[in-house]
Amino acid sequence: MDQITDRILQELSRNGRISNIELADRCGLSPSACLRRVQDLERRGIIAGYRAVLNRSAMGVGFVAYAAVGLNSHTKASQEAFERAMARAPEVVECHSITGSVEYLLRIEVLDLPSYKAFHTDVMGVLPQVNAITSYVVMGSPKDARA
Repeated sequence: MDQITDRILQELSRNGRISNIELADRCGLSPSACLRRVQDLERRGIIAGYRAVLNRSAMGVGFVAYAAVGLNSHTKASQEAFERAMARAPEVVECHSITGSVEYLLRIEVLDLPSYKAFHTDVMGVLPQVNAITSYVVMGSPKDARA
């Protein structure tokens, strides 16, 4: 990886729909050289995909919380069952297996507080693997670089 490759990745991170001609211009490359580099980054798996950044509030999502979830059993079967349940839950937009005093950190996006309470109680609260849930309500996001 060199400075030009870093620049390509920065530009694509900001705007995945940038044209190859504009990307090449911003990176000081010819369009053909730029395209070869981007294709190589895709082949190598450095660029894993492209996404649309959604305006969640325009979609009716007005409540975001992180939930730290502790399991009552540390078996592989327990972890896999929990992960399957979270994969099926549309409210969970991120599920991370973490180290520390709990096993998982979830990002949950729903309409409002009553919707979160229903998810907390009716989805997470009924899972036999769940031992503890600590919620952290997002009040604002002054920096959010997720794509």
